[in-house]
Amino acid sequence: MPEITLMSDPRVAAVPVRECGEPLTDVRRAPRLLVDGRAADPAGAYAFLRQGLLERLLTAQSALPPGLRLLFIEGYRPLELQRHYFTRYAARLRAAHPGWSDGEIRAAASRYVSPPELAPHSAGAAVDLTLADADGHELDMGTPWDATPEESARACYTGAANIPAGARAHRDALGAALTSAGLVNYPTEWWHWSYGDRYWALHTGAPAALYGPRELAEGP
Repeated sequence: MPEITLMSDPRVAAVPVRECGEPLTDVRRAPRLLVDGRAADPAGAYAFLRQGLLERLLTAQSALPPGLRLLFIEGYRPLELQRHYFTRYAARLRAAHPGWSDGEIRAAASRYVSPPELAPHSAGAAVDLTLADADGHELDMGTPWDATPEESARACYTGAANIPAGARAHRDALGAALTSAGLVNYPTEWWHWSYGDRYWALHTGAPAALYGPRELAEGP
């Protein structure tokens, strides 16, 4: 697979943020978008995205081959929850690899959970999603959503070769539609796509990120 830029790479943190003030929008009110409840939280935060990202998801939906639909899983994630996920996964890695340095732990953890201060989910700039058929049945993507590199033998990496041909075709269809709508993928997670965040800016050559960390209750 091509070399992967991890979220922990200093080049990501070096990207400036010029917050555009765009609001967070509830995707459950969007037409034609299937919303899955497996990542739901009591406040319903999971179902929010920046308006510009939601618009691009709907564009991507229209670009899919007939019979395929996007299945939204998770969008916005409060910073406190992001910090909890990162700390928990880093602790698992440290227990498994006691000889690793802090830098090695941070880099390895960022394959699966973004460092909190850089997390696009906490800016409403990232979405976890998969594909469904016309009847709303989830399709095989080679691994479950949210599979770790360890438990999947890195089959969770978008370009992994150790997945069935059908799953590869589904990943390719998902990627083609989302890329055409202006989103970028995090290559260690086939389900994670973003727009307007620092990682997106680095990979598209944009001078700055459009979206920074945001509280759900903030106005436009």
